[in-house]
Amino acid sequence: MPVEGGSSSGSASAGRHPKQKRKAHSLSIRRTNSTEERPPGIQRGDMLEGQDSKLPLALRNNLLDLFGQIEREFENLYIENLELRREIDSLNERLTGDGQAVDGGDPTKGALKTKASHSTSQLSQKLKTTYKASTSKHLYTLQGKIGGPRNFSVATWELWGGDSWIVSSFKATTGSRALCQLLKEYIGHRDGIWDLSVTRTQPVVLGTASADHSALLWSIETGKCLLRYAGHAGSVNSIKFHPTEQMALTASGDQTAHIWRYMVQLPAPQPPPDVSAPCDDDQDSSDREEGEVDGEGPCEVPTVRVATATLKSHQGVVIAADWLVGGRQVVTASWDRAANLYEVETSELVHTLTGHDQELTHCCTHPTQRLVVTSSRDTTFRLWDFRDPSIHSVNVFQGHTDTVTSAVFTVGDNVVSGSDDRTVKVWDLKNMRSPIATIRTDSAVNRISVSANQKIIALPHDNRQVRLFDMSGVRLARLPRSNRMGHRRMVCCTAWNEENQSCNLFTCGFDRQAIGWNINIPALLQEK
Repeated sequence: MPVEGGSSSGSASAGRHPKQKRKAHSLSIRRTNSTEERPPGIQRGDMLEGQDSKLPLALRNNLLDLFGQIEREFENLYIENLELRREIDSLNERLTGDGQAVDGGDPTKGALKTKASHSTSQLSQKLKTTYKASTSKHLYTLQGKIGGPRNFSVATWELWGGDSWIVSSFKATTGSRALCQLLKEYIGHRDGIWDLSVTRTQPVVLGTASADHSALLWSIETGKCLLRYAGHAGSVNSIKFHPTEQMALTASGDQTAHIWRYMVQLPAPQPPPDVSAPCDDDQDSSDREEGEVDGEGPCEVPTVRVATATLKSHQGVVIAADWLVGGRQVVTASWDRAANLYEVETSELVHTLTGHDQELTHCCTHPTQRLVVTSSRDTTFRLWDFRDPSIHSVNVFQGHTDTVTSAVFTVGDNVVSGSDDRTVKVWDLKNMRSPIATIRTDSAVNRISVSANQKIIALPHDNRQVRLFDMSGVRLARLPRSNRMGHRRMVCCTAWNEENQSCNLFTCGFDRQAIGWNINIPALLQEK
């Protein structure tokens, strides 16, 4: 992160000093970890007494023992790797002695290369299997002893596979037989997709907001791009459609929100592909290279470049925006820690909603009442009540321990909030002193959505998973994710479309694509 102003050599030396001290401390632990370097008759605790540390001696001894076990495991793997390499070298020497030389364009070059490749593959698989088996027990022990992944360096934790690897190692299989069918992939953006939404009027289309500075409208049935909005000068962070008219509201990193009109003509529908998989598909995902997508890039489509109205009272990134009931006012949420209420017809700023201590992350409006909920990095979300024109009350809710990434209303009297603290909480508007249900997950939760009819919560995660829960916190399903389907990067947002019985759930993510799913809701509820 850049800092303001220059820095003198003295301050630079002061900034480097803590790093050097930590490095020396790390090296001292590594030296005392080896029994060969410890002088005879001196215990480990005696060697640690003179070192600068605030940890109790018993805890440090325990840590060193655990790290010693891991080091010995890696030593064993290293020795085994050397032995396997010697075996490969011996095999190559014998092949060379039999006249199957690699040099000089020998006819057996192709066969020899195939054998070597096969041997290398077997070696890699053997090392991978042995490594996972030998380190899992110690990794799990360390997680329980010292509080999980945040106590390790990023490099060390990524070497061990991260917390998603631990979860997958101890993941319990479920007996759900409900089907989640991938129907369509919407590919055309040139950067990650932050948000998506479905129109509430005819014709029903899908809208996506992307970091490539554009918003696209799609035919749900065919996956064809119908229109492109290119009026923003920054990342488009959210998109919402007017409840009764063909107008869209987009929020952007250029510190503005735009209202723009659209006209689209739907193409002839195509039959959906016959691709189905169990919701609890446990196949591992094979990552593709970053930026690689199937299909062609964005085609030549009609482009709208001028907004009907531009809302520009914020002093920071506008991260989200939504229409109030009736569509005559909109609310915007910004990184300037404020939410603004505007009149649509005049673009006039009506109210500035302040009180959050850090940047806002999301805003949402009630479908039938003049209520607004804003969420923030300050670990809270706030409920703003505009039902009485003379009184604008606000309630603050502190149920999370990390950034509240989104909070949304249901059709009834509930609010559902999701957070980077890996929890989702369900609240009752009539009594919001404590949540009525808490969902604990294994990864940070992004922009959630709740189906209007069945009240099913769709949770998009940083670890590329999308899970479905009911309002009482019971897990219903997990969308399939394999090397053939699902997202290959972080999933940013979900959106329900219950008017369409076929494609009724949409997801989007950093892999530059949106996906349309058919969720067999009756089967989910029957399984429940």
